[in-house]
Amino acid sequence: LDNYRFVFEERPTAMWLRNSIFISFTSSAVSVVIGVLAGYSIVRLKFWGNRTIAKGVLFTYLIPTSLLFIPMFILMFSLHLTGGLWGLLFAYLSFNVPFCTWLILGYFRSIPEELEDAARIDGCTRLGVLWRIVLPLAAPGIVTAFIFGFTNSWNEFLYAVTLVSRRELMTLPTGLGSYILGDVFLWGPLMATAIITALPPIILFIVVQRFIVTGMTLGSVKG
Repeated sequence: LDNYRFVFEERPTAMWLRNSIFISFTSSAVSVVIGVLAGYSIVRLKFWGNRTIAKGVLFTYLIPTSLLFIPMFILMFSLHLTGGLWGLLFAYLSFNVPFCTWLILGYFRSIPEELEDAARIDGCTRLGVLWRIVLPLAAPGIVTAFIFGFTNSWNEFLYAVTLVSRRELMTLPTGLGSYILGDVFLWGPLMATAIITALPPIILFIVVQRFIVTGMTLGSVKG
């Protein structure tokens, strides 16, 4: 247990953990909200170019994030958002929003449109249909999108090490790198921090496992 005592007393591991939770939860929650509104608009609202927008969302998600960190750094530097957590948050939204939108869009397509038509006939507004009918039926897909977005943000290293320079604002993945000093590996503290890093996603997956299994199979079989 000396290694755990070391990482919490000698290094700001608690602050790294707090930063990771804040960034991962906030970016995933905002991405899910945007994904719900965008996905529903693309699927249900008939307007010119909706198929093109859907394909654009997919192509945006398929672009490797490793190709974008240099222009992303230039953009954040010009906006004076480097060195803090807000720039990192906006950077994570750039790949979480397309992913969540595309995933939620697929679940919305599996919901029968007749259910919404019946609610509209009874006087429900479009937003009322989304809130009362669509969201409860698509809850497994929305939870799945949130969990995968949370995991993507939690494990991300490249943007975190590029956009955040202050030690107290680092996330856990970049904090792990501080235990590698040249060719010297501090294995005890490194492994202790690695276990601390792995625990929150594991606990989250255990809690919402039922929704994830349902969400991954929803819409896979037609009829």
